[in-house]
Formats: sequence, C-alpha cells, structure tokens
Amino acid sequence: MTSWPRFADTRLFVTEAARGFRITGAVAPSSRRLAAALAAPVTERAGQPVDVLEVGAGTGPVTRCLLPLLAPGSTLDVVEANPRFAAVLRNVVREYRPGRDEHTAHAQTRDDRLGEAVVPVRSEDGVRVRIHETRIEHLNTRQSYDVIVSGLPFTNFVPDTVALLMDRYFDLLRPGGSLTYFAYVGTAPARRLVASAGEAARHRAVETVLAGYRQRGRVSGRIVWANVPPARVWRVRPTSAPGVGGEAGRAHSSSLPSRLGQRTS
Repeated sequence: MTSWPRFADTRLFVTEAARGFRITGAVAPSSRRLAAALAAPVTERAGQPVDVLEVGAGTGPVTRCLLPLLAPGSTLDVVEANPRFAAVLRNVVREYRPGRDEHTAHAQTRDDRLGEAVVPVRSEDGVRVRIHETRIEHLNTRQSYDVIVSGLPFTNFVPDTVALLMDRYFDLLRPGGSLTYFAYVGTAPARRLVASAGEAARHRAVETVLAGYRQRGRVSGRIVWANVPPARVWRVRPTSAPGVGGEAGRAHSSSLPSRLGQRTS
C-alpha cells in the first residue's frame, strides 16, 4: 500500500492549479490532518457498513484516508471531473482496495468531454468503490449517503452555484447523515486587499449562503493548522428539508461554472 500522494501526483495537482486556480481552488493538496478531519464521520462508524460520497477528490488525499476506513459492505462514490485527476484516483483505489473492475460504462452528457465515465471496483472484502468522471450536477445515482465529503472550492463560485451544490448534498444525505467541507483560514483579509468590490461582495454572499445552510442542522467546526493554508472543517448534520438555505444565493443570478465538480486536493 502506498503512503500519501506521490511526488508525481503532487506535481500534477500544482500543474492543474496553475492552469485554473478558480476551478482547483488551492495551491497544494490537502494535508493528512485535514483529510482525517474531513473523514471523521466515517472514522466514527468504524466497523459498520457506510455509504460515502466524496466530491472533488483531486489527486486523492481524502480518498486515501477514506478507503482504509470502509468496513465490508460499504460503498464509496468518488466524483472528479478532471480526467487527469480521475486517472490518479483509479490507481489509488487499486492500491488501497485490490479487487476487480466490474465494468466500465460511459454515458455522454451535454458536455462531451466531461461525460460520466464510471469505473466500479469491488474489493475482495466486498467494499464497492466507484470513480465518477463527471460533475456533481451530472451524477447519475439513485444512491443516498450516510456521509458526504466535499472538497469543492466554494469561495471560488457564485452564490447561486453554492446554493445548488448544498441543495444537492442535502438531497443525497440520509436522515442523520453528515456533510463535511472546509474553508481556508486567514485568506479573507488578503482577498479584501486585492479583490475588486464585486469580488469582495461575491465572497460575502457565498459565506451568507453557507451560513444559512449551517443554520439548518447541527453544526460543529474545527481548525486544522497543519495544512497549507490552515483550514476550518465544518460538519453539518441537516435537520431541515433542502431548498431553503439557498435563498440568499439565488438572489445573485449566475450560471454554473464550466467545471463544477473539481476540488481542492
């Protein structure tokens, strides 16, 4: 079993970040401690079958943390729109969960380059992992989940998009389920210094949307200092129906980003 993202994977991540920081959302993959904090709801269910969705997996630091935690009978669906990252993730799955590829299916969506390519792998102990090379709004699933881990860079999106994402997550969570996501700490003052008035307003509106969703459930947060930059991990256990918390975001009309579904690791 490999340890942590290899140098080649980290180099790939940095290259992709340089190509499109607004989409990738970070300058370095998530640290071990950040990955562990995001995966905490799965850790708490040790030994129990659990259905998990990870969105925007990048080069797989959180995936690497999740895979050893899965008890027999568990399912992990990983959504990653970047085909280069998805190829890395397929190798990660085979390293951590040796098994057999059941089949490969490709279903075209409106974006031919980002059609959903699913590679399910059933490991020897009955854990099923599926890599979905698609965007989360195109994910074709009837599955619901006990845990959703989001690595998408919310602060890089417009409020409408954040509301759509959070509604999607809340829809896919089972009663009593947990959503974890993170936001970088200490970057707001830097943004205020360099961002335009419009960008600053967008950042504030995104935080308003996220705060609205946090109010709709039991919420906890912690700061992971051992990350570049440090990050606050939020955990939300929804207690209200979807479609409410996004009203603040919907007041700010915009289209979906062209590569919704990529992440920050």
